[in-house]
Amino acid sequence: MRGGHAIVALNEKASDPIHKATIIPRGRALGMVMRLPERDQLSVSREKMHSDIAVAMGGRIAEELIFGHDKVTSGASSDIDMVTKMAKNMVTKYGMSEELGTIAYGENEEEVFLGRSVTKQQNMSEETAKKVDSEVKKIVDKGYERAKKVLSEKIDDLHKLAKALLIYETLSGDEIRDLILKDIKPTRSFKEDDRDDGKSSSALGSLGLKPKPAI
Repeated sequence: MRGGHAIVALNEKASDPIHKATIIPRGRALGMVMRLPERDQLSVSREKMHSDIAVAMGGRIAEELIFGHDKVTSGASSDIDMVTKMAKNMVTKYGMSEELGTIAYGENEEEVFLGRSVTKQQNMSEETAKKVDSEVKKIVDKGYERAKKVLSEKIDDLHKLAKALLIYETLSGDEIRDLILKDIKPTRSFKEDDRDDGKSSSALGSLGLKPKPAI
């Protein structure tokens, strides 16, 4: 649910501004939300990383809220992969875990020679590896809860944006902000009978999903 990413981004002050959102499939992605930084970033703050994780989890949370637990799809797999890697870097590279401190931790890796494992580099103990996993989970869970809180409180905005995306397919950042913050609908023209040509329902139907009624 691209609307979920966008709504969370609008409510996360450290998030980059939304450039556009689309439900038009691109490669393996069923649409996307593009955010662009306002200035060049040579480093990223802890606040920004937590915000980005929350925004990334917005898609999964939106699916849960709109379609229900049993209808959640695999569509959030790339988001989950991204937040896991980001959280792991926060813990093992950026010194952003109070539990593990400002120490860099390497991966435990096997060195392979001619297709056979010959040695294993043990860069952290099993006990430390468990702590790393625990800290990564805490960070990801925190982002999940932040996204869930925003979308639960802004459920009407989520339905409003989801409906607009089904009609227009692509919205600019300005159109999204006008719609959600000012209740101004997009002014682009479209065929009036497009509303009833089955296009909107087919976008969900292709996933085998039906949205729950708006609250």
